[in-house]
Amino acid sequence: PPPPPPFMLRRPPRSTHTQSRRQRQMCIRDSVYAMKAHGHQKRASGDPYFSHPLEVAAILTELKLDDATVVAALLHDVVEDTEATHQEIEELFGSEISQLVDGLTKIKRLDLVTKEAAQAENLRKLLLAVSRDIRVLLVKLADRLHNMRTIEYVKPEKRSRIAEGTLDIYAPLAGRMGMQTVREELENISFKVLNPDAFETINSRLERLREESGNILADIEIELTKQLSAQGIESEVTGREKRPYSIWRKMERKHLSLGQLSDIFGFRVIVPSIDDCYHALGISHQVWHAVPGRFKDYISTPKQNDYRSLHTTVIGPHRMRVELQIRTWSMHEIAERGIAAHGLYKDAPNAQTAEA
Repeated sequence: PPPPPPFMLRRPPRSTHTQSRRQRQMCIRDSVYAMKAHGHQKRASGDPYFSHPLEVAAILTELKLDDATVVAALLHDVVEDTEATHQEIEELFGSEISQLVDGLTKIKRLDLVTKEAAQAENLRKLLLAVSRDIRVLLVKLADRLHNMRTIEYVKPEKRSRIAEGTLDIYAPLAGRMGMQTVREELENISFKVLNPDAFETINSRLERLREESGNILADIEIELTKQLSAQGIESEVTGREKRPYSIWRKMERKHLSLGQLSDIFGFRVIVPSIDDCYHALGISHQVWHAVPGRFKDYISTPKQNDYRSLHTTVIGPHRMRVELQIRTWSMHEIAERGIAAHGLYKDAPNAQTAEA
């Protein structure tokens, strides 16, 4: 079966021994305040409204963001949707959290008044709104991610507009921030809403491929791990299918039919050092034939969002093309969490400015 979606945490994890008593008390206090503020409000699903900020906080907790960001997630709707005021937020929680909540309130109002605006104008205003503190954008992305996960409860006439905005604005922003896992999930849910027939067709094709290929993912993981270990390289090799939207986009870009598409399976090879990355690349090319023109070195030339990895495509078992991404653990952390992995927002009260 395909791997489960990322960030499926249902609630913030329990406090660990590294958390102080003060932190636990603060989390309880903030949760109680937000719960009382939202009162008996309900979501479209019928769930208590407070379940939404709790889920947003859970996503940010799993991304290992700082306490202020998680608290802002719990409070991100209280000013707009309840009788709470910014002055009250500042008095109770301090200026840092108040400024984060204020930025989130501005973005929510922006969403409401620019439904018919052009994509570029929306994007410009959004970036200006979050320019004072990048954490505002991180909370907004988590907010949009949870809303997309529950989009089936939204009225049908609104789903397409929400999905289009997600695909045009929020998913690319997540990519710009280097948060590829968040981007992929936003894209995939939007694709399912906007083009359900194509989504189901690709899903059916993936199911047939699973049946035809048998244990190819496990076979390649075992074989590659064995080959690397024989050369003294400690590694973690994991395989996965590409997501339907990624497959669809490649078909559109390269004018391919679904039957012509190859390299649907991708593997991540995580090793201790940069030297090991290049060594692992050489070993993989010895084990399987490399596909000409499909090698990219994002270690020597990182992407603008600081993504680093070696990419290559090889002819694996059953004559099937598979893509390998070879990186170190620190590179993997950045590839998965993007700017959230850097912790730059922790260095100063005013945090960092988003780079457009």
